[in-house]
Amino acid sequence: MSIEWKGIFPAITTKFTANDELDLPLFEQNLKAQLNAGIDGIILGGSLGEASTLTSAEREILVKFTVEKVAGSIPVVLNIAEGATAEAVKLAQLAQTWGAKGLMLLPPMRYKSDERETAAFFKSVAASTDLPIMIYNNPVDYKVNVTPEIFEELAACKNVQAVKESTRDVSNVTRMINRFGSRYKILCGVDTLALEEMVLGATGWVGGLVCAFPAETVAIYRLVKAGRVAEALDIYRWFLPLLELDLHPKLVQYIKLAETRVGMGSEYVRAPRLTLAGREREQVLSLIDTALANRPELPDYLSIKAMAYAK
Repeated sequence: MSIEWKGIFPAITTKFTANDELDLPLFEQNLKAQLNAGIDGIILGGSLGEASTLTSAEREILVKFTVEKVAGSIPVVLNIAEGATAEAVKLAQLAQTWGAKGLMLLPPMRYKSDERETAAFFKSVAASTDLPIMIYNNPVDYKVNVTPEIFEELAACKNVQAVKESTRDVSNVTRMINRFGSRYKILCGVDTLALEEMVLGATGWVGGLVCAFPAETVAIYRLVKAGRVAEALDIYRWFLPLLELDLHPKLVQYIKLAETRVGMGSEYVRAPRLTLAGREREQVLSLIDTALANRPELPDYLSIKAMAYAK
C-alpha cells in the first residue's frame, strides 16, 4: 500500500445529530464538498474529529462509510491516539480490515513518554501493520516531542513515511529536510503556518478550516506548489483570521460553527464539549461573517493543478 503524502488532507469533523448519534448524511455532504474542491486525502477521528469521544464501533462506521463514498479516489487515513501500546496496535489492525489506506499516529496519550519509550511505541505499531503511517508531532498540545533522534530510529520502519509537523517551529521543516532529505514527507499541521511551511518544502497541509473552506485551502496549496506564491499570499492573508480559530482549545466548536455558517455542517458536539453560547458565539460568528463578506475570487483550478503537478 502507498500514499503520496502530498496535498490537502482535511482532519474532518465528526458530524452528530441532536440525539448525539453519527450524522452520516451531513458527513457525506461535507465530504462531497471536500472532494469537489480537490482534496488529496482525508483523516478521520483526529483531534478535530473528537477522537477521544468516539467508540470503536463509531470509528468502524466512519471508516467504512468514507471508504465507500470516496471509492478509491483518495486515501482514507485513520487517526490513532491511544494510551496503551496494545490498544494502538489493535486499532491499527482493525483500521486495515475496515479499509483504511493509512494511519496518523500520535505518541502515547495521558503519559509523557521519554524518547526511548516513544520510539518503542511507534515501532510496535508500525510492525503490526503494513499501512503507511504519518507521525503526528505536536509537543505543544500532547507534551511529547518527536525529536530528530526518534525519527532516526524510525527510518528503519519502511511504512513510517511522513510527519504531521505541528511543533509551531517553522524551521523544523528545514531541520528535517537537512537531516533526512526526502525520507519523510512533511505535512504542515498548524493552519496559521501552512503557507510558510509549504514554501520551505512541506509537501502538504493537514487542515482544520478546510472543513468549512475547502476551495480556498486547496487553492493556496496549488498556487504555492505552482510557484505562484504572491497569489497564494493574497488568499492566505484573507484566510488568516479564520485559520487562527484552529489554535484555540475550542477549535472543534469554532470550526463547526464555520461549517454551519457555510451550509456544510452543524454545531452539535459531543460532551464534555458544549456548543458555543452568548458573547463567545457572537464574537466567533462575527469573525466568520466578516470573512464571508470579503471572500476572495479564486483563480482557475485546472490551470493551477496542471502547473502544480507538473513540478
